Amino acid sequence: MTGTLKISDRQLEIIKAAGKILTTSGVSGLTIKNLAKEMKFSESAIYRHFTSKEEIIIALLEFLAKSMDERYTKAISSEQSPEEKFTTLFQNQFSFFKMNPHFVVAVFSDGLLEESQRINETILKIMGVKMKHLMPIILEGQQKKVFTNAIKPDELLHIVMGTFRLQMFKWRVTNFQFDISIEGDNMIQSVLMLIKTT
Repeated sequence: MTGTLKISDRQLEIIKAAGKILTTSGVSGLTIKNLAKEMKFSESAIYRHFTSKEEIIIALLEFLAKSMDERYTKAISSEQSPEEKFTTLFQNQFSFFKMNPHFVVAVFSDGLLEESQRINETILKIMGVKMKHLMPIILEGQQKKVFTNAIKPDELLHIVMGTFRLQMFKWRVTNFQFDISIEGDNMIQSVLMLIKTT
C-alpha cells in the first residue's frame, strides 16, 4: 500500500523527533525551528530532507501506515481462530502505540485534520490498512458462525473500529494516564463478548 515510501535513516530521525515534539507541545509546537533545536541541527539541514512541516507529518503518517501493514501481516497467522486473530490485531496495535505514543498524537491531534487535504488522505490510508486486515477476520468469524451475522460485515467493521478509535482518543486526551495494554485487553474482551454468537 505504501511500498513507494523510501525513507532514509536521517528522515526517520527527524520523524521521531517531530513525534516527540507533537507529544510534548502539540501541533502548534511542531515548527522547523523547534525541530532543529531538538535535533541540534540547523534549520537548513532539516529543509534538505523535508520541504515543510506538512511533509514531515505526512512522512510520519506514511511510516505508520507501512509499519502497521507489515506488523499485522507478520503477527496474524492463518492457523489462528477468528477470535485469536482479532485479539492479536488489537493487542499488536496497543503494544505498538504504548511504545510509540507520538503516533497517537499524530493521528488524534486537534488541528491536524485541518492542516491539509493530504494529511487527511494519509490518515484515511492508515484506516484503510486497519480495515484491510480486520475485514477478513470479521468475514471469517461470520462464515464460521463465531461472530454474529445479525450485523452486516461492513457495519460490524465500523462499530469495532469506532470503539477502538474512541479508546485511543481517550488515552490521548488523558495524556496517556492509563495503561493502554490493560485497558485495551479489557476492551478486546468486551467487544468479543458483544460480537460473538455464544
